[in-house]
Amino acid sequence: MTPITRVEGRRLVLSHLDKVLYPETGFTKGELLHYYATVADALLPHLHDRPVSFLRYPDGPDGPLFFTKNPPPATPAWVRTTPVPRSDSRSRSDSRSRSGSGSGGLSAEQVVVADLATLMWSANLVVEFHTPQWPAGRPGVADRMVLDLDPGPPATVVECCAAALWLRDRLAADGLETYAKTSGSKGLHLAVALEPTPSARVSAYAKRLAQEAERALPGLVVHRMARDLRPGKVFVDHSQNAAAKTTAAPYTLRARPRPTVSAPLSWAEVTACRTPSDLVFLADDIPPRLARDGDHFAPLTQPGRARPLPGAAP
Repeated sequence: MTPITRVEGRRLVLSHLDKVLYPETGFTKGELLHYYATVADALLPHLHDRPVSFLRYPDGPDGPLFFTKNPPPATPAWVRTTPVPRSDSRSRSDSRSRSGSGSGGLSAEQVVVADLATLMWSANLVVEFHTPQWPAGRPGVADRMVLDLDPGPPATVVECCAAALWLRDRLAADGLETYAKTSGSKGLHLAVALEPTPSARVSAYAKRLAQEAERALPGLVVHRMARDLRPGKVFVDHSQNAAAKTTAAPYTLRARPRPTVSAPLSWAEVTACRTPSDLVFLADDIPPRLARDGDHFAPLTQPGRARPLPGAAP
């Protein structure tokens, strides 16, 4: 029998709760749903008022994976959506945003995870949650900057931490406060709260920063994606600031062999990292971390934390 439940007055049909999604640990779909219900208070502010893309993996990370931005078929009428540019035109919203909101040509819709009911409906589809760096209603006008630190073997997250500390200090010199989280895979994500700024300007600044990091740390950092440059180094991927790109949200589970989480970190944890296992967090690790430390990414959502991008027009 398929369980039917109500969340915040909304009727939800939750299916296949005993299905094992992560065979390596035996983690089931029911446990996935329980995880999202448990961390909802921390996760929802990071999804608030942002179009969400889903990486679906209904048969677990070893099954088919597919990325979708459109609302799935049979999306309930009560699920909020927001207009967004078509995928084939969104890359052009950077140039439009130079002179306005960048919202011209809106012709698609994406889900906004606005409440617990929508979160649980989405989680029942078995998804990773990904968001752009701009809020609903202002495509191409970023209020976040993200740097994705991706290690090229034999480099690991340990090397990512060394690069992250340099980048944190460099951003601080520009008056920007940086927050770190695990990617939930191999590397780290760094995030900065910005006053609304066209994505093209944020992308250009992030690229310059990655290039500067490579010059300062030539044995550690590369800023280009070319595979032959990356072994043993950290690729500082600045491209996720483009209007068309998205980043894994804080606290999302990842489609990896184990139920790893993109977990916000303290800078003390980044500084202390000595082995990759130091920064691997599974679903069961997150509730006690939140109870003990709170949400290390919470300042990104707090009023008054955003700062102007250096060199951006007022």
